[in-house]
Amino acid sequence: MIPRHPDRDQIRIESVLSALGSPMRLAVVRVLDAGGEHNCGSVLNVLSVTAKSTMTHHWRVLRESGVIWQQPSGRENLLSLRREDLDARYPGLLDTILAGKLSDVAVEAATARVPSGG
Repeated sequence: MIPRHPDRDQIRIESVLSALGSPMRLAVVRVLDAGGEHNCGSVLNVLSVTAKSTMTHHWRVLRESGVIWQQPSGRENLLSLRREDLDARYPGLLDTILAGKLSDVAVEAATARVPSGG
């Protein structure tokens, strides 16, 4: 069975941000950002995760949000980052998130809205 992947024009910013809001899924994306295809087992080894069943949910969220490709290959699945699609839809977003700058921007924006004094 080939899993469902959204077409490039169906990738939505809210789905991408929600998918990358999980530290585990963000860690997966950091691994995949090295390029190429990775089998699920190698990603689990890099992340020191032993519970494959836990990761099934994370793979699905990343796949259905348009962040990764997940393709069957024999008894395994191969994962790859959809960088080209993400960069085309939201230029610079992935680089910003992977660099950790997005959280700094959000904190600065929230701090700017907090009135000083009392």
